[in-house]
Amino acid sequence: MTVELTDLARAIDHTFLKPEGRRADIEQTVAEAAALGTYSVCVSPSALPLALPEGSTLKVTVVCGFPSGKHHSDVKAAEAALAVSQGADEIDMVIDIGAALDGRFDAVEADISAVRAAVPAPTVLKVIIESAALDDDTITAVCRAAESAGADFVKTSTGFHPAGGASVHAVEVMKRAVGDRVAIKASGGIRDRAGAEAMLRAGASRLGISSSRTVLSGGTSQDTY
Repeated sequence: MTVELTDLARAIDHTFLKPEGRRADIEQTVAEAAALGTYSVCVSPSALPLALPEGSTLKVTVVCGFPSGKHHSDVKAAEAALAVSQGADEIDMVIDIGAALDGRFDAVEADISAVRAAVPAPTVLKVIIESAALDDDTITAVCRAAESAGADFVKTSTGFHPAGGASVHAVEVMKRAVGDRVAIKASGGIRDRAGAEAMLRAGASRLGISSSRTVLSGGTSQDTY
């Protein structure tokens, strides 16, 4: 499967989440996303509100509980609600990875449910599971907890975890867990077009990429996100 360039661009959340990011970096990211025709721009909560180009269809994605996921559920819920009030269309929340590793999947589901309740539809909720830190059985259980909590997407990675980012294998495991009932976003370490297309073939329908221009132009990036 070869993906048309415009279709590939429309699968991308063009991302800028560097802690040292400045206002000029955010403005450049928004302008680049609009020029490339990506689906959304993904930023940190403090970047809001964004000034989008006039007439733009660009969506705004904001991370929540990022990158550790160790925030209290009430704090995640409040952060997500504030982001939506400031213009976010989509929320990418991080689960408590330790709870997943402990097998406390009820706690994982409750965490996601708290954010879902704070940002009901039509806000899109994506759940970052940090798949590189989990075995296949845990990935499956976490994905099913996200589905039960009403998530719209499960997402592989923050791109900041030392265990690594997205892998084709993880996307395949996630796809088997949720089928077509929940969408999948692959992010973290997608550095070229071949890698991006491999994630889509494995079952992802959205990609988190910070080096979108490089990927779309056929180059190779060294970015981890």
